[in-house]
Amino acid sequence: MLKPEFEPLDPRFHALVLGNVHLERLYTGCRWSEGPAYFAAGRYLVWSDIPNDRVMRWDETDGSVSVFQQPAWNANGHTVDRQGRLLSCEHRGRCVSRTEHDGRRTVLATQFEGRRLNSPNDLVVKSDGSIWFTDPTYGIDSEYEGDAAPSELGASNVYRIDPDSGDVQAVITDMVKPNGLAFSPDERQLYVADTGATHVSGGPRHLRRYALRADGRGVQGNGPLFASLDAGFFDGLRVDRHGNVWTSAADGVACFAPDGTLLGRIRVPEVVANVCFGGAKRNRLFICGTTSLYAAYLNTQGATWPA
Repeated sequence: MLKPEFEPLDPRFHALVLGNVHLERLYTGCRWSEGPAYFAAGRYLVWSDIPNDRVMRWDETDGSVSVFQQPAWNANGHTVDRQGRLLSCEHRGRCVSRTEHDGRRTVLATQFEGRRLNSPNDLVVKSDGSIWFTDPTYGIDSEYEGDAAPSELGASNVYRIDPDSGDVQAVITDMVKPNGLAFSPDERQLYVADTGATHVSGGPRHLRRYALRADGRGVQGNGPLFASLDAGFFDGLRVDRHGNVWTSAADGVACFAPDGTLLGRIRVPEVVANVCFGGAKRNRLFICGTTSLYAAYLNTQGATWPA
């Protein structure tokens, strides 16, 4: 018998969840929780509290929570690169940065074609070392999550940072407000959320799936619709080893099969912003709700490391 917070909508969902598992709240006290990233070597997780301009740290060994960085340039999304370093999307810094092993901050991308980025939002690392990130305007729309400013680009795109040259390339330019993103397990497809309805009446609140080019350095044409949403927005997302997409929504976390079928939901008592896989076996889904950090063990694992 599943706990009430797990809502199956397709029989396949039962194979992904466990009957004796609860949704756990690990911490509360944030203004807007975002961007979780798990560090396997240290057994800890970091996430952003954007309006409070801090990055928090939850220790898996004893459950303690501390402030990891403050000030934090109103950081939003995070991930871990292949060398175990923290990559961050900074709203106030309007850049993608890396925290080195010795704590130094290295700025990786600030401009595209000579104009400042808007406010990088979320990012993922491909196996070739390239960094793919979204750049909507949420961090410059007001003073709440960054510094209010006009967009120099006049567009919100998805970009790729080349691992060798550091060059920034626009790989997707047909979205209104690209937000969360994740690769399929074989890295042949890229899922990207568009939350354009926040700025355009009747605008997109959906996920699109883009096929990557043969060289893996871009996408092939316009990505078809993968899934749509009536309540709230798809924001952050991650993919498990079976190719299922676990994504945020107004009522919790939604799980979609690779064929686009909504398999089920994890009901969360707050609007969810982002998720990531972690834990010793990558079978624990960490969930950033509005004010809180949650987690639930699943009967699946994150597709790749980092999850």
